[in-house]
Amino acid sequence: MNKVYVVGIGPGAYEQMTVKAAKVLGECEVIVGYTVYAELLKEHFPDKEYMTTPMRQEESRCRMAFEEAQKGRKVSMVCSGDSGIYGMAGLMLEIGKNYPDVEVEVIPGVTAALGGASILGAPLGHDVCLISLSDLMTPWAVIEKRLVSAARGDFVICIYNPSSRKRKGYLARACEILLRYKDRETVCGIVRNIARSGEEREVLTLGQLKDTEADMFSTVFVGSSETRVVSGKMVTPRGYKAEKEPVR
Repeated sequence: MNKVYVVGIGPGAYEQMTVKAAKVLGECEVIVGYTVYAELLKEHFPDKEYMTTPMRQEESRCRMAFEEAQKGRKVSMVCSGDSGIYGMAGLMLEIGKNYPDVEVEVIPGVTAALGGASILGAPLGHDVCLISLSDLMTPWAVIEKRLVSAARGDFVICIYNPSSRKRKGYLARACEILLRYKDRETVCGIVRNIARSGEEREVLTLGQLKDTEADMFSTVFVGSSETRVVSGKMVTPRGYKAEKEPVR
């Protein structure tokens, strides 16, 4: 049977790609993906054939990958971060019903929540919700309901797609909702350009986050009531009892 891989390439840097993802990309002939992600790979996989589409042409991109796989070629559909978290794995499996002669294998990757968390410290030490603020396919009313539920449950919240040119002010709107249930001093963090040129991090309060600029290359972390700042890092403790100071 022919086969197509759906590969999560991580947040950006080659070093943060999983060994399995790199192995699959090294063995394939064709890499299909969003233009920006394809450009990230060309330095490390220059001998591949790249087939790309711009944003909002995801279905065409999937069919392109299946059609190449039907020719007996080794094909990888690539996504940033993880292939299943806001990635192409779900759509590929749905469209794959129309290509019964092509098997789909999903290859996981390091999603922005994990890549950004490591830069901030350990904000995801306890229960966490991942919420995207993009309302292209999810109505804002649904996003707001999810924000309220996560805040009332005192989860750490990792926010994807916090703002864009067409969605300026969405992060501020989300913070206003969260401030109904969370203290203004709640520890938060923001990481820009994870594992890419221009990477930067900031630890701040929820009150400050409301007035902070973000874009599609930013990932935002809103702490729980237990999250704290430890040596400049954002930490959500799991609940382990700290060892006592040794007797001197």
